[in-house]
Amino acid sequence: MRMPAQPELPTQGASVTETGASTPTPPADAPVTAGVAAGGGRPVRQYGLDALRVLAVCGVVAIHVIGLVLGHDDLRHTLSWWTAAAIDLGATWTVPVFVMISGALTLAPRAHAAGPVAFYRKRFVRIVPALVVWHLVYLVGVRMLWRGEELTPTLLARNLMDARVFTALYFLWLIAGLYLVAPVLAAFLKDGGRRRAMILAGVALAFTLVTFASSGMAAMIGAPRPIHLGALTMWWPYVGYFLAGWALHRVVLGRRGLLLAGVLAVLLMAEAVWQWGVSPEHRWLQTLLPVGYLGGTVAAAAICLFLLAVGIGARVTPSERSGRLLVRLSDASFGVFLVHLLVLELLRQTVPGVAEGRSLPLMLGAYLVILVVSFAASLGAARVPYLRAIV
Repeated sequence: MRMPAQPELPTQGASVTETGASTPTPPADAPVTAGVAAGGGRPVRQYGLDALRVLAVCGVVAIHVIGLVLGHDDLRHTLSWWTAAAIDLGATWTVPVFVMISGALTLAPRAHAAGPVAFYRKRFVRIVPALVVWHLVYLVGVRMLWRGEELTPTLLARNLMDARVFTALYFLWLIAGLYLVAPVLAAFLKDGGRRRAMILAGVALAFTLVTFASSGMAAMIGAPRPIHLGALTMWWPYVGYFLAGWALHRVVLGRRGLLLAGVLAVLLMAEAVWQWGVSPEHRWLQTLLPVGYLGGTVAAAAICLFLLAVGIGARVTPSERSGRLLVRLSDASFGVFLVHLLVLELLRQTVPGVAEGRSLPLMLGAYLVILVVSFAASLGAARVPYLRAIV
């Protein structure tokens, strides 16, 4: 997964209402917030965010699979390359959206009603086992035993400190860090209403975007000021998205607003794809508006898509059967995030064409296989007591 500058799923659940009052809550790993029914205070699941979460994890898998085609410079600007770029770069909004959904849940007053200790116990009982187990799976199982890498203690320590053990596992550190600061943020937001949340989210997000753009500009003028993100600092650039999720989760746009948000999201991501394609010739553009999770274009697109999901979810209620299926797929997305790289590694080891990553049709086929197998594995693991604790 593409990381910012030098450089992936919320796992918690808590229902929130328009007033922030304590209400019955779905299971602890439910991935969406709840709104308020028109006739009273009973929570209503926001299926729009469930759907957005499923789409987002599909995008994550696409980045890791289809994005392999972009690694071949001799294919640059061919039809296959541009198609792969449209899929890969067109999914760059996924991580910001995951963080926004997490913020909409984690900053809810009810999540902190029992105090910080109870909050930490509930969240870290979920995230810590997943962090430990999956780091061991990819570090020992994949890198050392499967690939045969010889990892010295120094290299191991460096990988852990830099949160670079394996591709997208940095996201677990990111979410853990946001959990740590969540009680402080929630306390500040508690009595400030939507306006305070909006202002704080805007300031935090603007600060981050300017900071990373400034780092790029410094490099262009020959005075590089790289920003290093490690396991203990990976979270801080995402505080703006985290706050924005809470600030915007109750904003329901009108029909024109939804249309505008949809059009803007498409145009912004199209610009990101074009910009990525021409970046060698327009370095200044990539510097001012980096195509990454912490770039202005992607941030605006992520916000538009989040608002679109909230708005559509407020207007469209799935049938009971469809709703259950959507919730199951949404709940399984965390497991898909953790498992899909294992499936990709298996295909790369057994199918030479996948390892090469040159054929777009082959990679599209591999993408579908990985997605289906990963969802099946996640849904199946959710029924097994011990596995359920880490997916």
